[in-house]
Amino acid sequence: MRYSIFNLARNAVSYHQRWGKAWRSPEPRSHYDVIVIGGGGHGLATAYYLAKEHGISNVAVLEKGWLGGGNTGRNTTIVRSNYMLEANAHFYDHALKLWEGLSQDLNFNVMFSQRGVINLAHSDPQLDSFSRRGNAMRLNGIDAVMLSRDEIARMVPLLDCSPTARFPVTGGLLQARGGVARHDAVAWGYARAADARGVDIIQNCEVTGIRRDGGRVVGVETTRGYIGADKVGIVVAGNSSRLAAMADVRLPVESHVLQAMVTEPLKPVLDTVITSGATHLYISQTDKGEILMGGDLDGYNSYAQRGNLPLIEHVIAGALSMFPFLSRLRLMRTWGGVMDMSMDGSPIIGKLPVEGLYLDGGWCYGGFKATPGSGWVFAHTIAQDRPHPLNEAFNLERFNTGYLLDEKGAGATPGAH
Repeated sequence: MRYSIFNLARNAVSYHQRWGKAWRSPEPRSHYDVIVIGGGGHGLATAYYLAKEHGISNVAVLEKGWLGGGNTGRNTTIVRSNYMLEANAHFYDHALKLWEGLSQDLNFNVMFSQRGVINLAHSDPQLDSFSRRGNAMRLNGIDAVMLSRDEIARMVPLLDCSPTARFPVTGGLLQARGGVARHDAVAWGYARAADARGVDIIQNCEVTGIRRDGGRVVGVETTRGYIGADKVGIVVAGNSSRLAAMADVRLPVESHVLQAMVTEPLKPVLDTVITSGATHLYISQTDKGEILMGGDLDGYNSYAQRGNLPLIEHVIAGALSMFPFLSRLRLMRTWGGVMDMSMDGSPIIGKLPVEGLYLDGGWCYGGFKATPGSGWVFAHTIAQDRPHPLNEAFNLERFNTGYLLDEKGAGATPGAH
């Protein structure tokens, strides 16, 4: 303990100049067994599980900027598995179980806090819908508890549960195992653990082309030169359509901006996550004391990490209608993430029509909470060249067959996950 305190003090005095690096910064090799394009949470998790679960460590993670600079660091950090459809329920609960042991697995504190997630119902029909979802969750072995308005009022005393509220609360669905995690810690933890298993993490290396030999991928063109590979996985969040187009693959996705924001910090007042479909709001309090809020998509296609004022006003209006005390706080900062919105609201995790090319994208609103589960099944898909049973239903072919996974209303926005 004394050494740790001394080490911390020494590095603080030196402005962290001597602080040991958490992972290497290697030069790219000429060839890898697998290249993972995208250094966010999903890409780093994929590389980690390729090495840990499948013994494939000749892997490169290529990131055009810095690790976690995309959607991994631009979200509201909610983790849950409160889904009704079989495929979604089993997949997301597997991810949640991985979350529950992630800090120990990575030997890195990802600050996973199971403070619970409450979906608010604002009408009797919505309460009936939540009851059906809750029953389906329990049948799938997932925790779910229906709450009355009075129970919610006791749990969240600053929420306006009065009969005269703009959006009267009639009850809600609680998943106590849900919660939040620290987004950048997730990226750092996976990066350090993957690096320790021999994975090359290469930042400031933008992929500018995907090279094919006939119907098979053979490598990628980058700003640091050509890099060959037997297999390539695309894990680039809102830029999936751009990368897939480099291999002449057209995806059934649109890219949109999703904004979030935080207030100035204050003492603890909200110890759970609240979501409301009627107000298009999800809200929680960070460990630093900020009130964190998110809402619906900006209404236009974009690849930019910035949004516009009307959606910020919309989110704040919903928050004030439910938590009037927020009117006394100042908004500190806002940001936007680029979302791949698939045509049925569910992700695409599987093989693409080009041999050796794989996609993990189309996450809509639900990418962060899936991080460990996504990386786990995507690593299996790449290593075995076939999907795991947990991601079989998330194939690209479903958009041709019509066997879609459309689970609207699972989150705080219409059609959200």
